[in-house]
Amino acid sequence: MIEAELSRSVVRWCPGATGVAGAAKLSGGASQETWRFDIVHPDGSIGAILRRAPKGYGAAPTRAAGLAAEARLMQLAFEAGVPSPRVMHVLVPEDDLGTGFIMQRVEGETIARKILRDDEFAAARPLLARQIGGVLAGLHKLPQDKLPELRRMTAAKEIDEFERDYRSLNWPKPVFELALRWLRDHDPGPSAEVTLVHGDFRNGNLIIGADGVRAVLDWELAHLGDPMEDLGWVCVNSWRFGEIDKPVGGFGSREELFAGYEAAGRKVDSARVKFWEVMGTLRWGIMCGGMMQRFREGPDHSMERAMIGRRASETEIDLLRLLAPRGS
Repeated sequence: MIEAELSRSVVRWCPGATGVAGAAKLSGGASQETWRFDIVHPDGSIGAILRRAPKGYGAAPTRAAGLAAEARLMQLAFEAGVPSPRVMHVLVPEDDLGTGFIMQRVEGETIARKILRDDEFAAARPLLARQIGGVLAGLHKLPQDKLPELRRMTAAKEIDEFERDYRSLNWPKPVFELALRWLRDHDPGPSAEVTLVHGDFRNGNLIIGADGVRAVLDWELAHLGDPMEDLGWVCVNSWRFGEIDKPVGGFGSREELFAGYEAAGRKVDSARVKFWEVMGTLRWGIMCGGMMQRFREGPDHSMERAMIGRRASETEIDLLRLLAPRGS
């Protein structure tokens, strides 16, 4: 049925298009879906992706920027030369598809296991950490006067939110308590510079090809804040997928990441990056705990939730390594 709705939509805004083919759902939860399809055109098919909240599910989660903001951010990034899919159309009521947007499909790989191990990406892997630094620099340069309305976050607000989330789990973890205390004791204060922060920039949300980074995906947690947050998050051990000696997504070193960032004209504060890496590790641990709680208490007893939930214990080990005094 969605092919009929998509066909009616694309013929209105894509000149020459005659319909769509091959629509297939890639993911879908209670409030948001992603579909892959091809726009049929006399000059050749155009690969496309639909991200939408179906009719009746327009409200975004508290921390989400919202689909309209995502579309705006991706288009701004694309126009500024930051690798991002081109937004082709923002849904309107006449589309009868809910809220969301359609973007041009970017071919490549997002599965970390393949990117880190397959021969196809062997030449790209040594370049990725530095490339990622340059991409983040470009993202952080996007002019604020063109950004959609976004929530503004500080380290203190993040700590308060994560502590509230952690307490709500009723699952005491001494290492999480230690991390919360460390974060409060080492809070560097508000950043002197506030920029766009992607919020989930990591292995898995990047499309990688044999030539390197092709697109940044999943802008739903974008906000205004400390740009060092993105650099710390990409270094969290959970995104290395076993390549623990290569902190940047299992690709390379922090030094390569920082060099790419600074070569693009921006400054790195390594102490703030370390703070945000600790914050990010705790953040993921609490998110894993939330998955386990939903597995135990909710109607969806999926194996995926249980598998993610058990990874909370991995983040405890990661936190202890991050917080241990040097030389210990």
